[in-house]
Amino acid sequence: MLTLNTRRLEGFVVPGELDKIFPSVLRAHDFLHKHNGPGAGFTGWLELPSRIQDSFIQETLSLAAEVQRDSEAIVSIGIGGSYLGIRATAEFLGGGKLPIYYAGHNISSDYLHRLLDSLKGKRTTVVVISKSGTTTEPAIAFRVIKKFLECRYNGEELKKRIICVTDEKKGALRKIAGREGYRCFVIPDDVGGRYSVLTPVGLVPLAMAGFDIASLVEGARKAQAEYALCDLEKNACYRYAALRNILYRQGKKIEVLASFYPEVFYVAEWFKQLFGESEGKQGLGIFPASLIMSTDLHSMGQWMQEAERTVFETFVEIDKPHNDVIIPEDTEDLDGFNYVAGKGFDFVNKKAYEATSAAHFEGGVPNMAITLCKADALHLGHLYYFFEKACGVSGYILGVNPFDQPGVEAYKKKMFALLGKR
Repeated sequence: MLTLNTRRLEGFVVPGELDKIFPSVLRAHDFLHKHNGPGAGFTGWLELPSRIQDSFIQETLSLAAEVQRDSEAIVSIGIGGSYLGIRATAEFLGGGKLPIYYAGHNISSDYLHRLLDSLKGKRTTVVVISKSGTTTEPAIAFRVIKKFLECRYNGEELKKRIICVTDEKKGALRKIAGREGYRCFVIPDDVGGRYSVLTPVGLVPLAMAGFDIASLVEGARKAQAEYALCDLEKNACYRYAALRNILYRQGKKIEVLASFYPEVFYVAEWFKQLFGESEGKQGLGIFPASLIMSTDLHSMGQWMQEAERTVFETFVEIDKPHNDVIIPEDTEDLDGFNYVAGKGFDFVNKKAYEATSAAHFEGGVPNMAITLCKADALHLGHLYYFFEKACGVSGYILGVNPFDQPGVEAYKKKMFALLGKR
């Protein structure tokens, strides 16, 4: 389902280095599977795919059918892990039954005003996602959107158009839902936000929009089984985690997740939160960045080829796209491209990847490639679990707690003080 190609690490990772780092990998593996490492209370994602009941999937799909019958648009309110996984999946797969609009992931008045304007006249269902219900961005966006709905609906009709994904027992959103009678789904206590795409956080709004959540979960289940053993030769997930730490110790402080497939854009955004929030602490951590090729070759290509050599690259490639477009022949051939006439765009795209990978390698940028067989829900679910487990292992190898985020509170305290919060 997924392959890891590391041939363009040659010369950067020398024979024997994986053997040297293996004890750290084994320690990380034990931390995760024995649930006794730093942040162990938030490692529920590890067995999550196999814990998801088919009955939950059916319940969610029944709700989705109801929403799709009565709605023309969905608004998903959330930020960070309660936003990026949903958008990454929707943008990667495309073709949902209902459009998803997003709120609560910024504090832009113009953005929210335009959103509300675009929803006028549309039958709308809202899913608000927050463990506590007190995170600033989604909380104040929910206030505004709730008022917007109250101007159009009331009684039972209003109740069914607001769905909450929150804590099972506590928190402001749980209290609001109980008071107003909104339907609720539970965020597991042992899964942190950036690891939550396969919980109701991601599955509920994605099902409502018409995406194949059963295949998404099945792909993650296959990954859970495939990456269960601590064997660097057979476990591509662990090998990836180990290699990025070997490169980091050589001064490669930046990882660029790059792809020649634009549908990967928000998957890369999700990746950046996952690894940035998990590893960036105690003065340590690989800085996660992203590029979408070939567009970014015309903006960042020069930097990648010849700038400071503090970077390594991980490409996400797709073996078989859903569709291809054939380049036609032109009788005059004024642009000089008849030599690719009859070829598909994907053929050219793959050659552009091969050329870029080779050029960057020769320019001093070690790179590897993760290739998915297809761009579908099954393979995306597999990729999500691959990155989640690699992140947990990599964080433990690095020597940090991959499941907390103490630095995030710094700006919040200052912002609340400026706003006059008591």
